[in-house]
Amino acid sequence: MTMSAMIVAILVDAALGWPAPLFRAIGHPVTWLGRLIDWLDRWLNLEETGAGRRRIAGLFAALAVIGVAVECAIVVRSLLPAGWAGVVVEGLLIWPFLATRSLHDHVAAVARPLAAGDLAGARAAVAMIVGRDPNRLDEAGVARAALESLSENASDGVVAPWFWGLVFGLPGIVGYKAVNTLDSMIGHRTPRHEAFGWAAARIDDVANLIPARLTGLILAAVSGRWQAAVAVMLRDARHHRSPNAGWPEAAMAGALDVRLSGPRVYADRIAEEPWVNGAARNPLPSDLARGLALFHRAVAAILAVTVTLWAIGALLG
Repeated sequence: MTMSAMIVAILVDAALGWPAPLFRAIGHPVTWLGRLIDWLDRWLNLEETGAGRRRIAGLFAALAVIGVAVECAIVVRSLLPAGWAGVVVEGLLIWPFLATRSLHDHVAAVARPLAAGDLAGARAAVAMIVGRDPNRLDEAGVARAALESLSENASDGVVAPWFWGLVFGLPGIVGYKAVNTLDSMIGHRTPRHEAFGWAAARIDDVANLIPARLTGLILAAVSGRWQAAVAVMLRDARHHRSPNAGWPEAAMAGALDVRLSGPRVYADRIAEEPWVNGAARNPLPSDLARGLALFHRAVAAILAVTVTLWAIGALLG
């Protein structure tokens, strides 16, 4: 059932995203998970305790959130009706855990003002998707930041939930989003979360190990420059600050023949990161449109693979 439900979810998400009126009415499953994580953070992450105890408390919190999320998904799946009604319902349950339309909309919101020469508008839009100081970004910096976010979130928001859904069904998708939300909220190397969020960050690294590399391969395969994209991945991905994000980012850089990553300015520090595809040129505003087109082809490829797997299953079953 999950394969056909995934097709429904991909199509619904691509068409609708997560509409603002729906968000205002019920929120979003990720915000529900966020409330649980925030409560556990405030309850268990006590600054007066030592780092060892905070690590143990963080491991408990991570396992509790993942366990609750997966168990809820298992129970809900067991209650689904049979036949196509169950397929549609499961597809609608999977829908909010994909971020195809949301990712497109956020990057397009940067691309439009940047292409029109409105650097201030582009900076305001890119500040919604990256943590670096937007006021220190020039035109190339804004384009780089948006392309990096597009490539990294193509993995976290599309390929990873799709992959874990194919492997474990609805519980796999929900469990992955719990892992990803934990990492985004507490998996930071800050004084408050370096110990408490250690387990969340390591679990997220493992959960994204295959999907990140798969994302890079998909982007390379649909780019028309697959040899260059794969070459940049193999050369530069391992030098990235993240053990996983470098793979889709390097594939995007090689596919578009631009350089990404490099030094970046945050509110409190300068991060001297190595370049990805450093010998290439800086991205132009037009490269955001090219990046979005590449992302669309990657999503179409994922849909095509899903339909093919469903058809094979139908023929064999």
